[in-house]
Amino acid sequence: MTDISEPDRETVDEAHFRQVLGHFPTGVAVITSEVGSTPLGLAVGSFFSVSLEPPLVGFCVAATSRSWPRIRETGRFCANVLAEGQEALSRAFASSGADKYQGVGWRPSPLGCPVLTDVLAWIDCKIEGELSAGDHAIVLGRVAGLQVEREGRPLVFFRGGYAGMT
Repeated sequence: MTDISEPDRETVDEAHFRQVLGHFPTGVAVITSEVGSTPLGLAVGSFFSVSLEPPLVGFCVAATSRSWPRIRETGRFCANVLAEGQEALSRAFASSGADKYQGVGWRPSPLGCPVLTDVLAWIDCKIEGELSAGDHAIVLGRVAGLQVEREGRPLVFFRGGYAGMT
């Protein structure tokens, strides 16, 4: 794993950093995988397209995540693009320790990762690489399959909370 972190030359106030960057809206996705018959997952607000050739996507995950190391071991993940109205699903997968799949419907993707019920789209990936970046990791996935499940508006995170697109 490459580390792109450098010592701070200037200190940036954390609260000010969050306040300013919070003005950039992000979509919300749930990253899923499965170990044996145990489904795994975590919510991310930093899922993005990287490359068309080869087809690559990425997301950022906190270095303290307890779910990510288990997902990493599988070598694959599915990014589930959440729809407006799926805030409770996002909050469940953002939590730590609870049964994140309680009451959540899903089916296996072609790679065997959970595709959550009623998501807008899903992207099935094989893990291509990981980069250490401060208190997060940047994960790259090579797209193996993808599908739009339904039309609708995405779940968006903006200025510290969930928002709709109008």
